[in-house]
Amino acid sequence: MSLAWWRQHLGKFWLAGVFAFFYLPLAFLVVFSFNSTRQDSVFTGFSLRWYQALVNDSRLVDGFFLSLKVAFLSATLGTVLATLAAYALVRFGAFRGRSLFNAMLASPLVMPEVIIGMSLLLLFVGMERLLGWPPGRGTLTIVLGHALLGMAYASVVIQSRLKDMDRSIEEAALDLGCRPFQVFFLVTLPNMSQALIAAWLLTFTLSFDDVVISEFLAGPGVTTLPQVIFNYARRGVNPSIYAAASLLMLVVTIAVIIYGVHTARQARQSQLPPA
Repeated sequence: MSLAWWRQHLGKFWLAGVFAFFYLPLAFLVVFSFNSTRQDSVFTGFSLRWYQALVNDSRLVDGFFLSLKVAFLSATLGTVLATLAAYALVRFGAFRGRSLFNAMLASPLVMPEVIIGMSLLLLFVGMERLLGWPPGRGTLTIVLGHALLGMAYASVVIQSRLKDMDRSIEEAALDLGCRPFQVFFLVTLPNMSQALIAAWLLTFTLSFDDVVISEFLAGPGVTTLPQVIFNYARRGVNPSIYAAASLLMLVVTIAVIIYGVHTARQARQSQLPPA
């Protein structure tokens, strides 16, 4: 093979290798979730045995629904707070404490989750002693911790959209008699809907598969699905974990597909000629 041939196809081989590195382990996990035996190196036959065992495992089922609840609440809370923070940073210009506020907002992006979880644990314990709230560790503390982490990621997405938005449409709405809060809800929010959906899905995914922060903030009887899977994995390979992880990937994949369909539909509508 000539040098020109390698130059032409090297990028394709490199791309295929990267995809194989990332997605072959996931494919391996999904395939062996249908294995008929406990062996994790030899596929002995197709079976739904481990999915049936998963359904009958109350810890995994309860953890799955708790993770959905926590992810939904933390994604919603984190996206709302990130929207307000991003709007203040982009629209209000320079104000006293802006640099500190921006640094504090972005700090969870670079801070290890172990530090975040430990600091939140100390904060909630101190608040409970002084104020009586939150009442112990549980779903509420996990939601607040995940919302803090997700807010940092969501604000990056939303700030990017706000900076690229054409402010003339907001100024036109003000000239036509809209009040500032009407401009925000009727003009600004609809024009940044794609960024809000992307931020919400990103925060949802981060919350749904988080283990470290959940370990610090979960209380007795409150265990998310990633925590259950992690505890099972420490005691040895259990094919039910493969089934649970496959369902976890299915939830994330469905969320990504929904966002992709929504984005493609909006792109097609924007290309249609005005009526």
